[in-house]
Amino acid sequence: MKSEQEAQADPNRWKALWVLALSLSLIVLDGSIVSVALPNIIADLHLSITNAQWVNSLYAVIFSALLLISGRLGDRFGRRTMLMIGVSVFVGSSMWAGMATGASSLITARFVQGIGGALIMPSTLSTVNATFRGRERAAAFGVWGAVMSGAAAVGPLLGGWLTTSFSWRWIFYVNLPLGLLILAGALTWVANTRAERALSADGTPVGGSLDLVGALLSGSAFGMIVFGIIEATTLGWWREKLPLDLLGHKIHGPGGLSLVPLLLFVGVILLVCFIAWEKYLARHNREVLLDLTLFRIPTFRWGNLTAMTVAVGEFGLIFVLPLYLVNVRDLSTLQAGLVLVAMAGGAFVSGASARHIAGRLGAPITVVLGLALEVIGLGALAFILHPGASLLVVTLLLVVYGFGLGIASAQLTSTILADVPTDQSGQGSATQSTARQIGTAMGASVAGALLAGSMTHLSAGFTGPKAEMAQAVHNSAGSALQGLRAQHVPSALLDAMYDMFTDASRVAVLGAVFFLVLGLLGAIQVARVSRA
Repeated sequence: MKSEQEAQADPNRWKALWVLALSLSLIVLDGSIVSVALPNIIADLHLSITNAQWVNSLYAVIFSALLLISGRLGDRFGRRTMLMIGVSVFVGSSMWAGMATGASSLITARFVQGIGGALIMPSTLSTVNATFRGRERAAAFGVWGAVMSGAAAVGPLLGGWLTTSFSWRWIFYVNLPLGLLILAGALTWVANTRAERALSADGTPVGGSLDLVGALLSGSAFGMIVFGIIEATTLGWWREKLPLDLLGHKIHGPGGLSLVPLLLFVGVILLVCFIAWEKYLARHNREVLLDLTLFRIPTFRWGNLTAMTVAVGEFGLIFVLPLYLVNVRDLSTLQAGLVLVAMAGGAFVSGASARHIAGRLGAPITVVLGLALEVIGLGALAFILHPGASLLVVTLLLVVYGFGLGIASAQLTSTILADVPTDQSGQGSATQSTARQIGTAMGASVAGALLAGSMTHLSAGFTGPKAEMAQAVHNSAGSALQGLRAQHVPSALLDAMYDMFTDASRVAVLGAVFFLVLGLLGAIQVARVSRA
């Protein structure tokens, strides 16, 4: 097994980079390819809006819950080992998802996919961070960003084509050949790097086994918070709308209150306990899951906050926009994919050139520029969004947004990790991946909550058949609109449903803009501290 110093001189490191980037693209492709096919999945498996949120979010919840412990496993037992296990689990669960017959089997398969993805992400990113230095590292992250953006560009188009030409099930089956290529490439070119033994402040080796208590606390905390946000649509944010149905048992909140505030409170308490536990282990010279001293590095601290808030905005958009395009604009999944590929195409073009822009402006300023373009593109999209909005204008605004996404993405990663010591690259990589994945999970959750809550508010005054239609549209995350069109519902009623769903979609997009603005403010702070 090679140390990080030996891996740095590995003659196969550039071939290994492409294998590692392809491994990451497997995860990126999964996110975008599932989003564009989601309306068809909802209609075929009769999913509720909460089920739809879970299809998108459970993968990210499990992913974020396990990233820290999987990063430590890679540091200790070898990153290539964890990568190959992760790819195998991911491919196997993808086949399971493709054969799903209902909400429970699909959501369970997505759960297992999250485990596989959590083993893949930190293993790849920490290997790149440990292997490349100086100008080589900048070039490596440039390739990294371009491949990620390329996968995002291919995802919507591939998802639309597979769903339209064959079935939505093929969006999962396509992971099999990609996974086999990755496994072959990893065995041939990727070094099985691991971290050196951690040392305490006085130079003595850190003792103890893997921090399983910390893994349980952090995973439970993140899972509880995201679970609360997702279920708020069904259970109610404050007053109870419905009890929680857990394995057939109805669980009510106290005194007529929803369980959601309690779930969120417990999640926050568990997070506080996790931080306290990590501090306790550090004081007693034991191995920690998360080295909290990393957050003393200003670029790392502010960069992770930026990454999390930006991911909320970006994945909120990916959740809601395909629903609008398919359900309101009556596009096929292939046509919706063509619209979305404009966003990812812009990201691909700018991602490939981001390294050169960063060479002139510096990585932190490049991130600020990219996020500013994201805010402008998405803010304008929210402004013009209505049932008859020009698809050409929507597409052009997505190109602007995607251009900013490509500029910001890879450079944000390199900025976060720039000042992290080499022997802590595994923890640093896993931590920034965790921040992104928490944001990813919350993106679909927040967008879904805003979409559902807005539809409830907008339909509050409806009565009779109009109210029944609105409820059907709400419960189906908009897919009922396709059935209403087929039934030749009177145009006045159908237009009211279009207006309701579009207005709710606009609120969800504005929510995404809000989080992108927070990310932009964080990026400005990163740029400021990087010059200090």
